[in-house]
Amino acid sequence: MNAENPVQSAEVTGKPAGDNGIPHARGSLLSQSLVETGRLLRRWSRQQEVMTSTLVLPILLLLMFDLVLDRSLGISSDADPIYGFVPMIAIAGAMYGAMGTGLSLYGERQSGLLRRFWVLPIHRSAGLLGRLLAECVRAAVVALAVILLGLALGLRFQQGWPGFFGALAIPVLVIAGFTPMVILVGVSRIGDKVVQLFAIVVLIGMFFNSGFVPVQNYPDWLQPIVRAQPMSCAIEAMRGFILGGPVATPLLQTVAWALGLAAGFGALAVRGYRAAAES
Repeated sequence: MNAENPVQSAEVTGKPAGDNGIPHARGSLLSQSLVETGRLLRRWSRQQEVMTSTLVLPILLLLMFDLVLDRSLGISSDADPIYGFVPMIAIAGAMYGAMGTGLSLYGERQSGLLRRFWVLPIHRSAGLLGRLLAECVRAAVVALAVILLGLALGLRFQQGWPGFFGALAIPVLVIAGFTPMVILVGVSRIGDKVVQLFAIVVLIGMFFNSGFVPVQNYPDWLQPIVRAQPMSCAIEAMRGFILGGPVATPLLQTVAWALGLAAGFGALAVRGYRAAAES
């Protein structure tokens, strides 16, 4: 039997044929990305490991820091340590949970699911954009859970609702820049090592930032590194939204980090995703 003519297929479906004879979908990139976002969020809600890293782990970390370290760290700081713990755990929890995306991408690559999505008549970028949007939603959920627990532990917003929503947006901004790195590793041949690789990065970042202890408590040679690392910039921006301190400088630094990471790793992530889908 002769193969179906791509032109005839396009006439039947009403969609223009692509280079491989598969019709392109007419749906907008945004609508298709939102469908992928919903698929991922529904799947994650049924996966115990994702729910553990998204909600249980950050909550346990905040409780441990507040109950065990609050008194000892409070001696070396004039401010209540909860105002450093909440931003630090919200950001670290969002970053740690993003590793689940890397693992799921590796599983989809190994099972051939990425390739099946690649030949469907949908926008080629919908999978990546939908995954990025899903990560941003997940980061917002992590931040909201940590902030609500922080309120129960004594956190108070001096800037009212604008400060609340500003603080909630910072982890989302951080994860928008962090996710392309995770995707790049997840679609590679070492994607099964994504948790081990990034867990080390997040763990080091958690103990060398301005939320754990004040920057001046670190050795002089280490202070510029701690002050400039992306987690510290984001923590200071969140603290500014909460307490009313300086916001513009740390916020611009956080935006610069997010844009820099997204620009540096975004193209590589797209190239790696395409290679994994076509392999």
